[in-house]
Amino acid sequence: MNVSLVLIVVMAVLFACGVYAMLERSLTRVLIGFLLLGNATNLLLLIVMGQPGVAPFFGTEATPDEMSDPLPQALTLTAIVITFAVSAFLLALIYRSWQLGQADTVVDDEADRAVREGTADVDEAMDDETEIEDTDDDATTDFVGTDTAPIRIVGSRDFAGLRDDAPVDRAAPPRDTDGRSGGEDS
Repeated sequence: MNVSLVLIVVMAVLFACGVYAMLERSLTRVLIGFLLLGNATNLLLLIVMGQPGVAPFFGTEATPDEMSDPLPQALTLTAIVITFAVSAFLLALIYRSWQLGQADTVVDDEADRAVREGTADVDEAMDDETEIEDTDDDATTDFVGTDTAPIRIVGSRDFAGLRDDAPVDRAAPPRDTDGRSGGEDS
């Protein structure tokens, strides 16, 4: 196996730069670091594949020693898809962070600083978190009032021309002997 030393050095530099960028506080740098790690992984799989050969689907035209290994190619395609999906998720996180705080930097709160300095009781911090979870959910959501809620539930009473024939889970009103509902005046 004759692997180029330049490919190995480039792969190592990509891994190092990716890890370094992912350790930053900025979510944009985390995204860039993750993309560098994804490209370094693809390059690693390309190096592992070895010498290129004949495609395996040619069948009897080549011996198995002359064929290229399809597994690293499949793993590279999988790595590309995973990198794309996680990058899209990180972009959504960056966008949401920018919407809420006009910054994409992750900051420590008091509990994080206390844990890092070793001055906090971990059990006490866990109790505080469960107390926050037990409080009213309206205080922890972005959409407190119904005026600012992103989803409005519309029913048949909201539009005069709309007839709602959908089945409901309520019990039907009792019917008279002539087939009419009991509560109607006709």
